[in-house]
Parts: sequence; structure tokens; C-alpha cells
Amino acid sequence: MAFYQLTRLAHLRQPLAALLSGQAALAFLPAMTLVAFWLGGELALITASAALPLLYLAGQRFGDRLALPRDAVSGMLQRSTFEELTEQVFQRAKAQGRLSATFFISLEEFDKITERYGHGTADSIARQSGERLISVLRDDDNIGKMGEARFAICMAPVRQLDLELCIQLAGRLQAVLEEPISVDGVTVYLSASVGFCLNTRAPGVDGAAWLAAAATALRTAQRRGPSSIRAFSDQMRRDTESRTELREDVVQALDGGQIQPWFQPQISTDTGQITGFEALARWNHPVRGMIPPSDFLPAIEEAGLLERLAEVMMYHSFAALKAWDSSGTEVPQVGVNFAGSELANPQLIDKISWELDRFELTPDRLAVEVLETVVASAPDDVITRNINALGKLGCRIDLDDFGTGQASIASIRRFSVSRIKIDRSFVMKADRDPDQQRMIGAILTMAERLGVETLAEGVETVGEHVLLAQLGCDHVQGFGIARPMPFEQTLDWISRHNAKLQDVPRIMDGRAT
Repeated sequence: MAFYQLTRLAHLRQPLAALLSGQAALAFLPAMTLVAFWLGGELALITASAALPLLYLAGQRFGDRLALPRDAVSGMLQRSTFEELTEQVFQRAKAQGRLSATFFISLEEFDKITERYGHGTADSIARQSGERLISVLRDDDNIGKMGEARFAICMAPVRQLDLELCIQLAGRLQAVLEEPISVDGVTVYLSASVGFCLNTRAPGVDGAAWLAAAATALRTAQRRGPSSIRAFSDQMRRDTESRTELREDVVQALDGGQIQPWFQPQISTDTGQITGFEALARWNHPVRGMIPPSDFLPAIEEAGLLERLAEVMMYHSFAALKAWDSSGTEVPQVGVNFAGSELANPQLIDKISWELDRFELTPDRLAVEVLETVVASAPDDVITRNINALGKLGCRIDLDDFGTGQASIASIRRFSVSRIKIDRSFVMKADRDPDQQRMIGAILTMAERLGVETLAEGVETVGEHVLLAQLGCDHVQGFGIARPMPFEQTLDWISRHNAKLQDVPRIMDGRAT
């Protein structure tokens, strides 16, 4: 109640402060002193002359006292204050039958700006970004600082507002944020994503649900890529509920054996022989059936269980290697994906060494697959030490999705990378696209000079396979070779594949045999 009274006074602050301390008050000063002299003579004139400046200063201090709590850096409303004002706007718009919208805005990759230019420059950029947003808004719209590089806007209720107008405003907000910012002689370019929700589409009955809907729309926009704009919809609500259910189920799924590796073969372009398998996580839900990795991997990450997933994948992959060995099948290695969170575990080396000893496997049977983005962003910390320690242990280090990140040649040498996996975006239609061929050729030349093996991912056609072999790529993997399969199907596939190799004529002494 006290806060509500404060905000009501705050709405009266501007006209009252303007009356007491603005230029209008100065304009009336001669008239007021003349009236005082006419009514009370010289004594009244002296009193008025002394009192009016004090009243002017009091007006300024009165206005300052009624100011709402604001962020020290940006001058915007603090989060708690903004949320309470949003609740009031939501209820007022509902009672008056008017329309409003909340917007959630995020500056992308702001942490990298902080790392590169320092906190002082980052604070300056955040402040200027806030000022730019304010310049687009009306005086009675509220704007709050919701994080280091996140802002929220609650529009004052209006009679007419629709989806198209909101998209236009979101575009204007995005445009002003993405104009270059100059700080200390350095020009910085930003990208921003925007999510918004009309009050008529809010999923709940209060301002908190309304604001949360805009935040959900922002997360959806960010998943679409930089500089995206999304409006909240019922589908987003259903997707959010589904992800919540998945987060609740994922612990049981990992411990109950529902999530297991499926194996995709990798073969040599020289001999056609199997050179390994990649272990890919698959979830066979007892009710929903097979759940795509694009759906459940984010749920695992949100639940903080990526490390547990790596343990499950490694256990089942080592068990598969032992089973292949027992059947007399030659599978040199299995690749297991490790994300940044697993690689940051100080106990990782001991954990992997213990598992290898448990299954009586040599370290070279494990290929540690690390995303290029992880290598590119890893400073000299635990991640760096772990990757190098795994290489010294004898594990193979595969640099995954090569070409999509910013890993330098120095990074490849620094982490003792054994093999680079060329991303499928370079492989797609390479047999018909000369530009793709030149890109692949450049990568292969670099790898050859560095003494690093190469594997092309996402090979789907015979033409792509043949081209990669001609260009000198060492290994291939993709649907054109085989789709990922559960372990139970690998033995039959291996048998059929090796049988086909027996039927291929061999070149010996210049004659086919």
C-alpha cells in the first residue's frame, strides 16, 4: 500500500515539481512579488523575496524525494520496482478495457564484450543502450533494468494496440540498439533479440505471468538466432510446459536407462573399413516414444545434468567396446561428446581413468569430442588443463563442428587435437557446389600441414562421399553411410558392411583380383 501511494505521488511529481521549480514558476515571480507589495507593503515584499527562492529549492527536493528506485548504472527502474509497476499497469488496463504490452530485450553475447573491453566499457554500453531505448518510448511507458544486458518495457495502456504495431515497436527498439556505439574511441556493434506479449495474450491473471510470457518469447527468439523478434503464443506456453515436464522426467530417464547411446559408424575413405563409432544420446520415453535430442538436451542442460549424461554415455560406450571385442569385431574407438561443463570438472581425468581401468580398455579407444566453440572460448583454466591431460593420457581429441566457431590454428596445436570433424554445412551438396569444394579443400590442406586427421560429418550421398575421398578427407560419417542405431543393431550392420568390402575388387600389382 505504501508503494502504491508512492507511485501515485510519483505520477503527480512532474506537474507539481514543474509548478514549484520549473520555468513557469520563474515567469510568475515578478507578478507574485508585486501582489505581495500591493497587499502587505514593503515588509511583505521582503518576505516574499526571501521565501520564493526557498520554495523553489524545496520543490526540487520534493521531486527528488518522490523519485522511484533506479539502477545506479543505467538510471532505469530497478527490477522489483518495475515488476510492481507492471502489476499495476496490468490490473489498470484490465479494469479500463485498454491494451498494453510488455517487452523483454537482451543484448547478445554481452559477456564477450565485457571480457574484451572491460567492465567500465560494458557499463557505458549498457547505459547508452538504455538511453537509446528511452528515446524511443513515451514519457509514461516504464522501462526497467532486468540484468547486466537485459531490459524490460511495460507500455502505458492505450485504446488501440495489435500484433503488427508491437512488431513495429520491437523493430524500432532493436534498430536503435544495433546502431554502432562509440566508447573511448572504440566502435562496438551489438545485436539484440526481443520478445513481447500483449496483455490480451497473457497466460495468467497477474503482471508477473504477463512479464514472464515476454521473457519466454525472448528465449524463443534467442533460440532462432541473433536479432530475432518473437511474440508470445499459446504454443510457446505448451512448449514451456513440455520442457518443464521433461526436466522433471530427465533424472529418472538417466538413472532408469531410458537415455542411452545410439551409434553412428565412421569409415575410412581409403579402405572403407570401420574406424570408429560416435555415441549419440537417444531417449526412448515410455509414454512419448522417441524424443528428439533437440528437445531433451536443453532440458538436461537446464536441469544441470550434462555431467551425468556424459557419465551414462561413457559407461554404455565402454560396455559396447567390450561387447564388440568379445564378438571378435574390430572397432578401434568410440567418440563421446563432452560439453564445457563436463570439461570444467577438476575430477574429470580421474573419473575417465577409473572407467577405462574398470572396463580394461586403453585410453586410445576413447575419442573425446569437443565443440570448436568450447575450444575457441576456453582460457588457460580447468578446461584447458583437462583437454591437454586427456591427450597426454592417450585419449584422442576430436574437434567437433569445425568451421562453425572461431578456433585458431594455435588452438588446434595447443590442445593436441588428433582430428578435426568438418561440419556438415560445408559437406552439403559439395559434389555440385564449387565454393563448397574450395572451402573443404582449404580445410584439408591446413589439416595436412598440421598433421591432423580429418572426418567429414553429414555425408548423405554417394557423390559427396566420392568427392571427399578424392579431395583427401580421411574419414566420413553420415546418413549416406548409416543412421545412428542402438547397439543391438550394430553387429548385424558391421557384418553386412564387412561382407560388402570382401566383394570389392582389390588392386594388387597393377591387376584387379
